Amino acid sequence: MAGLSLRSVSKRFGNIEAVRDVTVEIDAGEFAVFVGPSGCGKSTLLRLIAGLEEPTTGEIHLDGDRIDVLPPGARGVAMVFQHFALYPHMTVYENMAFGLRNIGVGVGPIDQKITSIAQILEIAHLLERRPRQLSAGQRQRVAIGRAMVKQPKVFLFDEPLSNLDAALRARTRIELARMHQRMQATMIFVTHDQVEAMTMASRIAVMNQGRIEQVGTPMEVYRQPRSRFVAAFIGTPGMNFLPVAAADVQGSRMKVRLTDGATIDSTIPAAAVRGIGPLTLGVRAENVHAGGGTAARVDVIERLGDRTLIYAVLGDGSTIVYDEPGDAGVRIGEKVELSFDGTAVHLFDATGRAYHAE
Repeated sequence: MAGLSLRSVSKRFGNIEAVRDVTVEIDAGEFAVFVGPSGCGKSTLLRLIAGLEEPTTGEIHLDGDRIDVLPPGARGVAMVFQHFALYPHMTVYENMAFGLRNIGVGVGPIDQKITSIAQILEIAHLLERRPRQLSAGQRQRVAIGRAMVKQPKVFLFDEPLSNLDAALRARTRIELARMHQRMQATMIFVTHDQVEAMTMASRIAVMNQGRIEQVGTPMEVYRQPRSRFVAAFIGTPGMNFLPVAAADVQGSRMKVRLTDGATIDSTIPAAAVRGIGPLTLGVRAENVHAGGGTAARVDVIERLGDRTLIYAVLGDGSTIVYDEPGDAGVRIGEKVELSFDGTAVHLFDATGRAYHAE
């Protein structure tokens, strides 16, 4: 196992700065996920680690050795791409053996490695088939197996599940998590899907406009987002944001009044709030409850089986989403009253900086 270190890494393409001064440490054996919207620089960052792009500035170190000065084949990394990139004229066995043959590995060791890894990935019965004879999920496992046989220090995954249907994506997420548990290998996974990030990662790095906004465990990032961007991006649904009409100090905590007149006694320390400009209240759907003094009208209902997401319009025209367990007995157009859990709300200033409840 090996740890990876990125130190002030930037990448420019002409006037476009795709990656901006990224510094992050990936621990040995960690399953790290870089997540963010399209164009945020996450795939470029992965290509920099793999050696497919050269950093404009900064250094990349693996297991204590600088690797950004090395050619891709000498870095000790293996990459699984979004598009499987299998050789169509080769069998599964030949696809997995190709890279090993190129570096002079003997027939016996190649056969031993492929047999072992094919059993782990449950593709041993497919070794004589060609890619056109495989399903999308099987082709993805072959691409992963081709990376595994190289026994790299770090596995890199560039949105490998995006071409799969929803059910297959869910199954493959579980397979990757199991593979990581068995191998205890260092893995770096790139995705725009925050569900994949939340369910697979030991740590998440949320990226926005070429920068890392926050690094933390999935629940740290979910419960204490560092910025409004992170709060909106992580979570399904994203966090609710409501304009604050007035903010006062009650004891040592913040008390806010929304533009529709509703008041919320938060547990956010008043001394911590030194923001710029108007404040915005943030609250997740599970921290909004039916029953209370805030009037709203049901606008949209999403029934998900185990829970129901209810979109309601407040008196000032703001939309808020909250959830109810199971099949909630509400109807579109119905008037409801809502309350907010003051111990779980957030405040954001005009720069997007977050302040959290204690």
